Amino acid sequence: MTTPLTAHEAYRRYRDEWTTVDKAAQLTAAFIRRRAARLHLSCHVSARAKEVSSFIKKAYRKQYTDPWKEITDKAGIRIVVPYSSLLDEALDLITSNFTVVRVEDDRKEPGLEERLQYPRLHVQIRARGEEMDPDGVPYQCEVQIRTEAADVWARMSHSLMYKPGSTTDIPSDVRRSLYRLIALVELYDSEVERGVKALAEHPDFTRNNRLLAEAERIYQTFSSHPYDRELSEDVVDVIIDAIGDDPGYADRLVEFAEEHRGRIERAYEQYGPTSEQFLEHGRYLLVSQPESLIIFERLANARYDLQATWEGNLEDRLLTDMARIWRVRW
Repeated sequence: MTTPLTAHEAYRRYRDEWTTVDKAAQLTAAFIRRRAARLHLSCHVSARAKEVSSFIKKAYRKQYTDPWKEITDKAGIRIVVPYSSLLDEALDLITSNFTVVRVEDDRKEPGLEERLQYPRLHVQIRARGEEMDPDGVPYQCEVQIRTEAADVWARMSHSLMYKPGSTTDIPSDVRRSLYRLIALVELYDSEVERGVKALAEHPDFTRNNRLLAEAERIYQTFSSHPYDRELSEDVVDVIIDAIGDDPGYADRLVEFAEEHRGRIERAYEQYGPTSEQFLEHGRYLLVSQPESLIIFERLANARYDLQATWEGNLEDRLLTDMARIWRVRW
């Protein structure tokens, strides 16, 4: 049994291990993104190691007995889903793929409606990877799972309320406003979910939309760089004819991305929007777009179909650039 560290000792240790903690968080988040893409789960996954300055302030403020062990959010991951019924899918993704230390789920806790907070859904897990701390203990991550609306509310309320001794410290008119916002968050979540389901069943919500949504999910496992949605729609409207009526294509696209992950990562690094190739020549426009994954897959498996649908509909140079990157003779 190790001797508890003082706050300053824990700070110095965390300062020395920060890079490794951050690496554990990033590896874990990357794995979650890939699993979410495979499950066709729409979500945004972010990761960070707690700032060293925040760690020491929390250690002193909370007066922990053993701050090194009791500060459990050294590595933090946030999963944000579009609406509330996806919370359980995200939770299942985590509990099915990681060693779970504990789950904190306040969604059905009695009396929550009387508190000035949104239901907490946190999971403490062992981080991805083989890294161990100097004590031989695997690093852990605190995973927070929220809806988009709850994430906005949490960040806003955190800045307003951080951190009075109790809700009685908050002026009554401010407290009332925050309660009203919680109700709006719940209404927003339910209306977004209703709208998404109705849109998916609408005849105008075409296969093109579904294909682009799948490509976007997978693309987020490679890059967080912003892209031009209208350009994506224009390109997908053309290249979808090179796929044909294939109900299993979304799964095949995920498999293709996993099989060629290293090659695709190198393509994005060498020709993406921050690369010398792009900045110097202003070409390789589609490499920074999610539909690039579909183009690479078709170049690998059906290049003549892709060429036939492309000609006369989109600029030839866009495709020849992609073919050059994928090393396909044109």
